[in-house]
Amino acid sequence: MTPTVRRATPEDAEEVLRLRQVMIDSMAGADSSTEWHVESLPLLRTRLAERDGGFAAFVVDHPRRPGALAALVAGTVDYRIGKAGDPYGTVGFVFSVATDPDARRRGHARACMETLLEWFRERGARRVHLTASAEAEPLYLSMGFRPKPDPLLELTL
Repeated sequence: MTPTVRRATPEDAEEVLRLRQVMIDSMAGADSSTEWHVESLPLLRTRLAERDGGFAAFVVDHPRRPGALAALVAGTVDYRIGKAGDPYGTVGFVFSVATDPDARRRGHARACMETLLEWFRERGARRVHLTASAEAEPLYLSMGFRPKPDPLLELTL
């Protein structure tokens, strides 16, 4: 049975942060501190209320825990200067893909990803980027994502 995916609402914000922390905690060397949740929560609620912006989160409700979420996928649409094959430069970026540990292997993340990809298509995105953990990479490869030798650099301001 395909899970029911819905767009996250401001009322889901605390659960969205909980699942984001599940994802963060699964990464090697990640800071498992949760103090940042208090500062992040008001802005997240605001962004979840914006239905026409460039940010969206899609979720599946937990089948056994009322009020909890089983899975989360969040993404943004961004503009890059166009190029051959993508003259409009609309790019989707996927982040915060997480499934509650007791709800894994039931198709929740895939269903959320499919909904997010459709949301990207509706906004004109021709390309979608994401960073995958080794554990999640088979899911993305099965959905048509391909590895790129992209030398990502990051600066913390």
